[in-house]
Amino acid sequence: MFTHKIPVNEQPTGQIIPLGTAPLDGHQHAPAACSCQHPAPAPATTSARPGVQLTPGSLLLLIGGGTAAVLVVGAVLVSMLLAVAITAGSLAIVALVVRSLLTHERKH
Repeated sequence: MFTHKIPVNEQPTGQIIPLGTAPLDGHQHAPAACSCQHPAPAPATTSARPGVQLTPGSLLLLIGGGTAAVLVVGAVLVSMLLAVAITAGSLAIVALVVRSLLTHERKH
């Protein structure tokens, strides 16, 4: 019930390919050996230098950029937290005023 049921797709030629990978006649054929001459692959060239070279100026720029990003993200998060705190305080004051008005109304 929970197994995937993949439909057998029909090729444009009308030939239907079964889902299984086993050969139809029960035996497997060995792949044919290639009789052509292939050129040997070229050896990969490796460089002795590292992929990223940091000069003192680029290192200072990277540190300065990272510090600026951390400060900007921190300022945004602190301002969002401050906005939530001000909203919560305002709602608490409004709740106290409404409760005071309702209790004062019942006494009279």
